[in-house]
Amino acid sequence: MGQPRLPVIVGFGGINGAGRASGHHAYRRLVQDALPSATRQRTLAALAQLMGLEDPVASTAHILDHTLVRRVESSHFDPDAVSWTQRLVAQGEGGPLHLTLRKQQLPAIIPGNWTVTPLSVGQVAVRIDGALDMLLPSLREFEVKAAGQLPTGFHPGKLYQSRNHPRGLQMMVYAASDALGSLGIPWEQIQQRVAADKISVYAGSAMGQLDDAGGGGMLKARYNGQRVTSKFCPLSLAEMPADFVNAYVLGSLGATGASLGACASFLYNLRLGIEDIRSGRARVAFIGSSEAPVNPEVMEGYGAMGALASDKGLRELDGLPSDVEPDHRRACRPFAENCGFTIAESSQMVVLFDDALALELGATVYGAATDVFVNADGYKKSISGPGVGNYITMAKAVAAVRAMLGEQAVRKGGLVQAHGTGTPQNRVTESQILSATAKAFGIDAWPVAALKCYLGHSLGSASGDQVSATLGIWADGIIPGINTIDALAEDVCQDGLAFTLRHREIDPARQSYAIINSKGFGGNNASATLLSPAVTARMLQSRHGSGQWQAWERANEEVRARQQDYDAAMTAGTVSPTYRFDFGVLGDADVAIGERDMQVGSYRIDLDLPNPYADMQP
Repeated sequence: MGQPRLPVIVGFGGINGAGRASGHHAYRRLVQDALPSATRQRTLAALAQLMGLEDPVASTAHILDHTLVRRVESSHFDPDAVSWTQRLVAQGEGGPLHLTLRKQQLPAIIPGNWTVTPLSVGQVAVRIDGALDMLLPSLREFEVKAAGQLPTGFHPGKLYQSRNHPRGLQMMVYAASDALGSLGIPWEQIQQRVAADKISVYAGSAMGQLDDAGGGGMLKARYNGQRVTSKFCPLSLAEMPADFVNAYVLGSLGATGASLGACASFLYNLRLGIEDIRSGRARVAFIGSSEAPVNPEVMEGYGAMGALASDKGLRELDGLPSDVEPDHRRACRPFAENCGFTIAESSQMVVLFDDALALELGATVYGAATDVFVNADGYKKSISGPGVGNYITMAKAVAAVRAMLGEQAVRKGGLVQAHGTGTPQNRVTESQILSATAKAFGIDAWPVAALKCYLGHSLGSASGDQVSATLGIWADGIIPGINTIDALAEDVCQDGLAFTLRHREIDPARQSYAIINSKGFGGNNASATLLSPAVTARMLQSRHGSGQWQAWERANEEVRARQQDYDAAMTAGTVSPTYRFDFGVLGDADVAIGERDMQVGSYRIDLDLPNPYADMQP
């Protein structure tokens, strides 16, 4: 088969509470107070455009206050007055209960204890012998009031003909379009160089689409006296983000799907893309996840588990009286005294090329994604409790670095993006896992970042947030500090670890790797090995030689210029998401199957397949 191909990261895009991922803008929102003035102003301008603000300088305070984790805003729901349904049993005073109703309000099947008497053409009298069991619409204060939300004023569905799409799918269209634009290479040019069946798309959402335009609307409609529409069911499916990218953004005919692993889902999909690139099954892979769980129903579910940081819990941590509102911006406190995680919304997508294609097209190299290791916990006492599987994934991820780069690189040139949810169990168990791994590989002061303190926990998209931020760290040389905490909790294991409580400057040229760690409900553990752009560049030069590398450098100049043009146009608000509805649809007449190949539209697909079991002739 020859040498395995190297999966190179050549583009990325998305949207979360920090803003637009491409151009490193979302990452730079996290470290905005440590950036040079010009860089900071560019990111504030990008955020101002998203939020519909004209003057980023005059609006700086508003931008900073209305991004990242904060109090749930009314565009989602009012946490002080959440719609509820209260059961009410009514009876007549000393006898039957009498009602006057419009005839059309009568139930289709009249209850046995009802007597209905016509009063007029449109009205009836109803006598009820016994009790009337009713569900009464009401309002209730919600105990969880903090969430990681998209920047205030940003509405992805208004940027294209969203046709009542669930919010998560709107976000995925934006993220995929952003990743596509970030490439600096026209998609049509890539399609000319890559066979149609050599493009993979793996994207999903751990929760599915549970807002009112998706599964949530389908499940609530009957109880709210509404009609179930034909879109609710199909658009709620967990793999629908990939389907939307294929059907409306890329027009892809290649491999597709979603691998679900609760909060590790993005890395599960990254694993599929890496395997496709390494094996040669694909030359291009789009990897993504989209999660929109900031709604009362989903948050109530996690709150019932005791998993979310409530106002009561935050007040107890800070010693505040019951009538004082806690600081919702500090709701998520990884590795400190804490009381639960903070739910968040995010959609992220990265683009992988194989190494030869990246050089051929002059693609910008942001790093390489070489491995994702996935292991379960084995037998469990609690489906939501932590287990031992993450020890395996972390050890393998670091062992992969050692195999590729050697002992010194492991010890001196890496960092860890911790899962860091902000729960008491996570701070203990994950710190023990990271410390044990550091000790085993001789690492003395492993830098540990925990981005959920800024962004919250976006469930299946969380590791996508971690990946895009890691690319920013390698670009700007600043590891974001865990800025919501003053000190680590006493039960956090620190041996061999260097938790970054404040922003930490590093030299990107001396960085070798990052480990992206993710732990999911049910024992879904995943740890990914990413190689820095500096290391990836040396590997590419070693494999392809100085001549091809110099040709890549020349081609990359034009690509970088187009990337800068795209970023400037996005900041100016002159670029709309790619959304191609009813565009280039292929049918039966566009397919011709031959003995050795087939034609689908303008695409040729090879049918002369090798026998992978040639040594096992029957």
